[in-house]
Amino acid sequence: MQNMDTNYRNVGSAKDFFLQLGTIVSFYASAIALVTLIFEVIDFAYPKVVNAYIYYSSPSISFQVATLIVAFPLFLFLSWTLQKSFLTEPALRESLVRRWLSYITIFVAGGVVAGDLVTLVYMYLDGQDLTAGFLLKVLALLIIAGGIFLYYFREIRNVITTSERNLWRIAAALIIIGSIITGFTVVGSPKEQRERRYDNQRVSDLQTIQWQIVNYWQQKESLPATLEELRDPISGFMIPADPEGKAYEYNRTSPLSFKLCAEFNKPSAANSPSMPMMYPAIGKMQENWQHDAGKVCFDRSIDPELYPPVKR
Repeated sequence: MQNMDTNYRNVGSAKDFFLQLGTIVSFYASAIALVTLIFEVIDFAYPKVVNAYIYYSSPSISFQVATLIVAFPLFLFLSWTLQKSFLTEPALRESLVRRWLSYITIFVAGGVVAGDLVTLVYMYLDGQDLTAGFLLKVLALLIIAGGIFLYYFREIRNVITTSERNLWRIAAALIIIGSIITGFTVVGSPKEQRERRYDNQRVSDLQTIQWQIVNYWQQKESLPATLEELRDPISGFMIPADPEGKAYEYNRTSPLSFKLCAEFNKPSAANSPSMPMMYPAIGKMQENWQHDAGKVCFDRSIDPELYPPVKR
């Protein structure tokens, strides 16, 4: 009777519960970070085309990589600890916590695989373009979710040997390491990603300044002499500051034309002729914010018919 009570306490102990929970949470965090990382890399390598413009973003894979660096080793350690406890207390394998978490994982992975295949078949039957980026995402999700389903299906049946479990771990580690290396190769090093984010912020700042200049002209029928004239304490508008302290330049070149300049770290992506707009364009084809590295100026001209002065 005492032995049965000891097993019952071990199976239902708080230590067992949090060990099981910690293992599955670190596993889910690793799986989600891996899928997100792969999707970000694919989106960067194969930009989406929306409304005749190439949607360009500068993704940061730092958070996904950081999550994998922390969560996956933690999963391996907790999983190893859990397997050791199964050897000393076989009854732990039959705990309700383990079985519930395992079956939930099998259900989620199976649902992802099914949804992945349904999406692929639907896109094909609907006559939509099966782009390389889309097919790569389908394949990546199928491999990851399918592998998770197969592993936990065998795990819950207790048919995985120690050597097979080690092979699964090695395969997962190789996939994660390969994805991280590929991510930094395609998207760029942390330094390059930071520089690209700074450049995107510069474009966003210039767009903001540009629209404020247009609004200023509509209100006063003249362009400001300097950027300082755009400051508005009532609306709270302040001149955006360059993320690295480099000054934005503004020059009025004619009564209806002006020039905005900024210092960029890197050239804009070759596959991105137009940057996403936050504000309406000033005229035809003037929404282009493509730039080289170094100082770049953008010439703008206001069309009074598109942006008539405000009648008072």
